[in-house]
Order: sequence, then structure tokens, then C-alpha cells
Amino acid sequence: MNTAVESYDVLVIGSGEAGKYLAWTMAGEGHRTAVVERKLIGGSCPNIACLPSKNIIQSAKVREFTLRAAEFGVELESAVTDMKSVQARKRAMVDGLRQLHRDRYRASGAELIMGEAHFVGERTVDVGLVGGGERRLRGERVFLNLGTHATVPDVPGLAATRPMTHVELLDLDRLPEHLIVLGGGYVGLELAQAMRRFGARVTVLEAGEQLAGREDADVGAAVLELFRDEGITVHLQTRVHGVEGESGSLVRLVTEGPDGDGVVEGTDLLVGVGRTPNTAGIGLERSGVALTGTGYVAVDERLATTAPGVWAMGECAGSPQFTHAAFDDFRVVHDNLTGGSRTTTDRLVPYCLFTDPELARVGLNESEARRRGIEYRLLTQPMAAVLRTRTLSEPRGFMKMLLAADSDEILGFTVFGAEASELMAAVQTAMVGHIPYTALHAAIYAHPTMAEGLTFLLRNTPTAPAHQRRQP
Repeated sequence: MNTAVESYDVLVIGSGEAGKYLAWTMAGEGHRTAVVERKLIGGSCPNIACLPSKNIIQSAKVREFTLRAAEFGVELESAVTDMKSVQARKRAMVDGLRQLHRDRYRASGAELIMGEAHFVGERTVDVGLVGGGERRLRGERVFLNLGTHATVPDVPGLAATRPMTHVELLDLDRLPEHLIVLGGGYVGLELAQAMRRFGARVTVLEAGEQLAGREDADVGAAVLELFRDEGITVHLQTRVHGVEGESGSLVRLVTEGPDGDGVVEGTDLLVGVGRTPNTAGIGLERSGVALTGTGYVAVDERLATTAPGVWAMGECAGSPQFTHAAFDDFRVVHDNLTGGSRTTTDRLVPYCLFTDPELARVGLNESEARRRGIEYRLLTQPMAAVLRTRTLSEPRGFMKMLLAADSDEILGFTVFGAEASELMAAVQTAMVGHIPYTALHAAIYAHPTMAEGLTFLLRNTPTAPAHQRRQP
């Protein structure tokens, strides 16, 4: 190998959301910048995760509309799913996004290097190039944007069945006959509903007491009711002790649940139980970068690592596993590099689950407020009270807002219903601006919109659950 070291002002390992924006921005400011990417230009979001999944989910929603066509006064002869056409639409979108990223790299002046990086010393990596050969690169400043990958738990026989993760399912050209989904979190819930709407039988196995385990119990119950209404079988408090067979043909899962031991059989298996950071096997121990006990890069509130001149961003740094959180990581790092003072402390990160209807939350929910001993007042309202849902024939769900016990501050907002993510954004804006809920109450919202629901929600009298009141 030619050991000549090529020096850069900025060296980014990984081209995900935070890494690519930092590279484009720093290169545009005149810094000699290189990005090393082993496979997915732009990271997982435009290629195998966020955007492809929402594309597939929208196709499933269209099929659901066709099955309900008569309800809207439309007669249709057929609503057959053609998964090859579904995938063709998604792939065309992904191809366009990849080209957009290539164009951005060219326009910015940042050098995109396709290959796999391994640290050989402080701020220095050897890169095995995709087309063959190697280069040794050193950065005056290095930024880790390594990402995560789907976790396959250590269950006897599971790996041998070659289960799908979201990556394989989102590229499947056929419809599973009976899909078994391990995990009732974001990935499992979104893809379970989509596959069911395409026409597959679907069974969800969740080890916890409810679906969407980080949300309030009433939210989990509402999602469970939705799934059961759509014909999805759900087993809660169910653990898998062993798996046999091969995904794509026949799989048998030996389970233990509230009713004792059992067996669940299906044709395909999707694993959606969490993420593992991509920090192993790249020589971080030679870079001076320390890891946490769970394998994430250890960072401070400004995303600096334990190694001088090295930062970590996105999921590998333990940030919330959302593209919008990774983009904010870029802003935190860039602002501090350019004289600002921005941190990740107490930032307001929204959560969105793109089932149909959507589930969206920003700030505290009741469960978290209780865990933290925070007193609150509560406003609640069914989505059916929002007249826009009547025009859409989508009255399912509810919204609720947490207010401070001793002020008019908005602590959090949760909505399960049609267009929930957009409705949540309106409340998030108020929270960012520290606008009291009374100001929202006084606002005039257009009719008939989903945001108009805030008018009626805020007319209610806030109440505090009895168990939240302080004892004298």
C-alpha cells in the first residue's frame, strides 16, 4: 500500500444526514473536505429507511382507499396489489434522490470517496476503495457519522432462518403470504400495517405490555384497536424462545405469553426490535475515541468525543434515531465550529409514527411526566370532534395536551389521528417560542382544517389527574 497521507481540513466518515450536510457546508465555506461512504450515498434515510418506507406506506394507503372506494361513492372493479409496480415507484424515487446527492457533492466541492474506513491512528484512516486499492486520509478535524443497523436478537435459530429487516422487506418484489413481525415499535408497526393493507396476513409479537411502548397506555391501546380492526393479529407480553425454518418459505416461532407456551407459524419473518451502532471493527480504539457501555460513541453536549478534534453525530452518538435529530446534530456541531454555542441539552425532538392514522408527539407525555415527578394539567379531545375528520371519513383517534400545573406553559402534545404530524408541528412551534397555551386558544384557525381542532381542545377546562397533585 502507498502509505502517503492525504490531508484534509474536514474528514467525515459516513454520508448520512448529519455528515452530508456538514460536508456540503464546510466545503462551501472553503475547507478541503472529504467524505468516506462505504455503500449508501446520503445514508439510510433516502435509500433504505425513512423515505422508501413512507413511499411504500403511501402505496398501501392507496390500496386501502380502493378497498373503501364505495364508501366515497366510487366504483372499482379490482384492487389487486402488484408489488413489482409498488417497488418500481419506490426505486424511481430512490434513484432520483441518489442523483440529487451526487449533484450536491459536485456543487459543494466536497470529495465523496466510496470505500470502507478503518482507523490506524489519531484522526487517520485507511480506506479500502470500492473499486479496488487503498488510500490513507488524515483530517485536521474528523466527524463520525457511522449510523446504526437493525439488531437481530440472540434467539436460538433466529439468524439461521435468515429473517428480514426493514432493508429486505422494503425491497421485496412479492407479497408475503403470512408475515410475522417481531417488535411493536416504529419499524414493526409501520411495516406491519402496510403489508396487511397490501393483502398479507400479519401477526405482530411484542414482548412488552403494549404496542408503541414509549407512549402512554391509552395510545398503545388505540394502536392495538386499530390493528385488530384491520385484521392484524397481535400478541403482547410474548417472548420468542426459538425459531425454525426459513423466512420466505415457512417459519415456526416457539413463544411464551400470557396463555402459556405456543407456536406461531408464517411464511416470512421481519425483525424490528431495535438498532445496533456501527462502531465495531473500524479501529476506533486506535483513534482515542471512547464508547459507551452499549457501544455508542461517547460524546458531550456539543457532540465532541474523547479524542481531540473528533466529533460524532447522528445515531452512532446515541442521538434520537430520527433524521431530523441527525440534522440538528449537524447544526449543533457546525454552530460550535463557527463561534456559536449550541448543545443537545433539553432540545425539543418530535416523534412521528407513520401508521394510518399517524401518531405524533412532542415534549412530555403523561408516562414520562409521572416518571419524572412533574405535575401537569391535562386537556383531551377525540379527533371526531375535529370537523375536518368528518370530511375525510377518518374520525379515529384523540389528542391531548399537557400543561404545567402552575403556569400556562405547554409541556407536551400527543395526537393519534389523521394528519397528526402536521397538527403536532403547530404546537411544537408554540413550544419552541415559549408561547402559552392561552395564546393558542385566542388564535383563529382556518375552517375546516385539522389545526382548527386546537380551537376546541383549548376550550376545555384543564384538569390535573389526582395522583399528580402534591400531598401536603
